[in-house]
Amino acid sequence: MTVSEFTEQYRARRLRWRVLRLRLTTFVLLSIILIAAGVAIAWFAGEGTVTQLFDQLYQLQQNPPQLLEAPMKASRRALLLPTLILLAFVFIVTKTVPTPRGWARFVIITILLTLTVRYLLWRSLTTLNVSDPLNGTISLTLFALEMLVLVSSGIQLFLMLNVKNRSPQADQLEPDVKLGKFRPTVDILIPSYDEPEFILRRTIIGCQAIDYEPKRIYLLDDTRRPHIKALTEELGCDYITRPTNEHAKAGNLNNALPQTNGELIVVFDADFVPTKNFLQRTVGFFQDDNMALVQTPQSFYNADPIAHNLGLEDILTPEEEVFYRQIQPIKDGAGSVVCSGTAFLVRRSALEAAGGFVTESLSEDYFTGIRLSAKGYHLAYLDEKLSAGLAAENIGAHITQRIRWARGTLQAFFIQSNPLTIPGLSLKQRLAHLEGLLHWFTSFSRIFFLLMPLTYSFLGVLPLRTTVEEVIYFFLPFYIVQLTVFSWLNCRSRSSLLSDIYSLVSAFPLALTVIQVMISPFSSGFKVTPKGVKGEETIRFNWTLAMPLMLLFMLTAISLWRCLGMTMMGVGHDWRLGWVWSGYNLFMLGTALLILLDIPAQDVYQWFNLRRVVAVKFGNKTIWGVTTKLSEVGLEMALTHSITLPAHLESYAVKLELVEEKITLQGVITALDRGEEFPRLKIQFENLTTDQDRRLVELLFCRPGQWLSKSSPGEIQSLWILLRIVLRPNFLFRNRQEIKGVKVAQVS
Repeated sequence: MTVSEFTEQYRARRLRWRVLRLRLTTFVLLSIILIAAGVAIAWFAGEGTVTQLFDQLYQLQQNPPQLLEAPMKASRRALLLPTLILLAFVFIVTKTVPTPRGWARFVIITILLTLTVRYLLWRSLTTLNVSDPLNGTISLTLFALEMLVLVSSGIQLFLMLNVKNRSPQADQLEPDVKLGKFRPTVDILIPSYDEPEFILRRTIIGCQAIDYEPKRIYLLDDTRRPHIKALTEELGCDYITRPTNEHAKAGNLNNALPQTNGELIVVFDADFVPTKNFLQRTVGFFQDDNMALVQTPQSFYNADPIAHNLGLEDILTPEEEVFYRQIQPIKDGAGSVVCSGTAFLVRRSALEAAGGFVTESLSEDYFTGIRLSAKGYHLAYLDEKLSAGLAAENIGAHITQRIRWARGTLQAFFIQSNPLTIPGLSLKQRLAHLEGLLHWFTSFSRIFFLLMPLTYSFLGVLPLRTTVEEVIYFFLPFYIVQLTVFSWLNCRSRSSLLSDIYSLVSAFPLALTVIQVMISPFSSGFKVTPKGVKGEETIRFNWTLAMPLMLLFMLTAISLWRCLGMTMMGVGHDWRLGWVWSGYNLFMLGTALLILLDIPAQDVYQWFNLRRVVAVKFGNKTIWGVTTKLSEVGLEMALTHSITLPAHLESYAVKLELVEEKITLQGVITALDRGEEFPRLKIQFENLTTDQDRRLVELLFCRPGQWLSKSSPGEIQSLWILLRIVLRPNFLFRNRQEIKGVKVAQVS
């Protein structure tokens, strides 16, 4: 048999396996849905066996264990006492230990797991309303989707008992790298697909500025652009391309592997710029011969579109912060670190042993990490911000990016690298990956929670069969404690209320994506998130994303009106649950619709709040000032002394120096503000040399420790912020100059 015949047979077997797996997985999922639907239909039709079964369940709900009933003789104030005691206790613990570690983390998680089990028993044995088919179907559906969320969060809590912090280990290993005792060769790969030249320029310069040798930088251009090749020649970077775009990013990286030879491989997306100490902090981990991959977090030098559209750039943290500050350390403790596609290092020999970057899925990074784990290698996560990139620049691109992540991750059910079945992983590792897969299915829960009040007011359904006393005694402790420690557990990266807003915006497109993947997992190809592209100059409303939310907003408003009316008239059953739930959903939907108004940001360059002394020379005069904003293309400065300036200074050519960095530049004055005691100038740089470009990029993007972690507002503050946003929408009240002005990033 020839090599080509063997290859063809191997491909045929692999194709047959994939088709079989596809049919089996889809068949199982569809079977579960059809069986549930069949049972519901039989119940509505009055089929004897099914009806008898639910009658027995109804009797069980009518006679629950005594422990699952609120004390009958206790007043509501007495029933509230356990909640107040628990609230006071967890408040003291979280204030005593500001970060979730050691004994405090163990105590809080134990309390949460205990309350979760208690709540689960109460919900399952006393609150299901199966009095008739309509109430029962909706009540059981709500319960099932609620359990999906509880299982996912319960796995998280269990795994959180063992969280790893690698920074002390990095401190111990860094001297060996700095002193040259451990210096493996490093290849830095920058896969690119149609990104603008100015973005690639700053990334290449940032990689070249890394304080480490021997290293070699390669730009992998998958669009074969002559001007990008010229850029690499100008900057002294290697250029690799290929004739086709097969397997997208994974194929691009695999194409570069035989053309490079470094012992370690670093991958940066085209918009990610590393700090100078990136390799000093990470390379040392590879002194462990079994260490295959080290992942660092993704951070961003621009605000995500949700924060930008709400006008909360300096308040909200990016959505990814929760994943990198809470989830990744949990997964590291379970030995299941997620490779997230950028800002990571991998050992070449381990990667080759695993067959290179996985091409079976859109999430080549995630499944490459799984293959490495299955081979017995170690993966580590260093929670230090050693690089920064561009977040999606409008809400459409933001959602498209999440859809790609969901589609790629859920393809796990249809490929050989499925973390639930691939040989070589431990039970704990599989459990950690299961939580990640379940996360995408919780979008259905979020949608059903929006629909629930509608069934309550329009169909008269009672989804929960309970009393006010039981809610106080069983639900309130679970909910209040969870709400209190939510932000503490995720290291102040997100409040529960803000997390709900973020999940609401993406719920419908993600739910649709889950359905599409389960039916046809490989129907869509890789879509690159556009970066550095100048957007619309006017406010744009995303109607595609808004339509289901607008429909629900109108129906929920009617639902609220009906429930309030019925409550005031005292008609029928207790309508309080309906109007409270409808009111909350209406508020959240209104906020979500405001997020879908894309506020334009006209400058594609990032402007930073960076204070540096600057000396400006024009003619025979030198004026001194301090920068208020600084970018790669210009600066704004406030003069530090009063001086008489010419009447028409705009368009005046000047030379200037950033004194601390000794960077000399040239440009023209484009704006002069004489309104204050000391004038303000805006200067646009002109005719910068490659060396001047390097100095600016290193100053703006490459300083070690410059990317800081912000704390998200707490629950009460988040509620106040959202109320203010709803009452004073950003697109109406934001200063016009602020909308059209430059962006400001958080740096040190």
